[in-house]
Amino acid sequence: MSANPAYEIPVTESGVISRTLVLAFGVFAYVLFLAIFLYLIGFIGDFIVPKAINSGAEGPVLQAVLIDLGLLGLFAVQHTIMARSGFKKWLIRFIPVAIERSLFVFVTNLILIATVWLWRPLPGVLWKLDGVAATGMWVLFFVGWGIVLLSTFLIDHFDLVGLKQTFFYATRRPYNGPEFKEHLLYKVIRHPLMLGFLVAFWATPIMTMSRFFFATVCTVYVLLALYIEERTLVELHGDDYRAYQQRVRMLLPFPK
Repeated sequence: MSANPAYEIPVTESGVISRTLVLAFGVFAYVLFLAIFLYLIGFIGDFIVPKAINSGAEGPVLQAVLIDLGLLGLFAVQHTIMARSGFKKWLIRFIPVAIERSLFVFVTNLILIATVWLWRPLPGVLWKLDGVAATGMWVLFFVGWGIVLLSTFLIDHFDLVGLKQTFFYATRRPYNGPEFKEHLLYKVIRHPLMLGFLVAFWATPIMTMSRFFFATVCTVYVLLALYIEERTLVELHGDDYRAYQQRVRMLLPFPK
């Protein structure tokens, strides 16, 4: 479910250039997002990409921990603040409402680029699997990313990344936020997107300390973020979401 509040993008008589620029920014933020999303798969999985989670020169452990924690903390703070409805209402006093989500995605892109670039590896390996067990972990890793991608389309992929808003604005079409829906994965768990991330973060045949630190911090953030998002979703959808909470579990697809 998306926590974005429903709102209308006003259809104005703004000039062609400004409408074109709004759409261009939305497209740029989206294309950059796609590139970073693909890079992150290689970064976390430690394959193909030139700079991965376990690569780079090792320095003092405490320094590496503080740098990595700061990078992940920056991501968490940005998501926590910019995703709140109060901040959005303040922000659209200064920018067109149509690019609010694209700006969120763009800032996220910048933080993820910084995280990949500045990430410091940590020494040590917790486990190393071979054979069938290793293959199973790789399967889970890619299944996790597949769940993430599928979940974005079940929510409304192009709305989630802001491209839909900028396109509607550029073509002078009225826009309303995503509706509350239960279908496919969302009939089984309330947050399959986050479950996909957690599976992808933890599923690895070689659990280095770098990967373990990343997965642990991200898991803590996901659980805290879901607590906040659940409250926001109740405010947005009221009794419909409360009933949904009673029927469907948050992360684990077990019957209640």
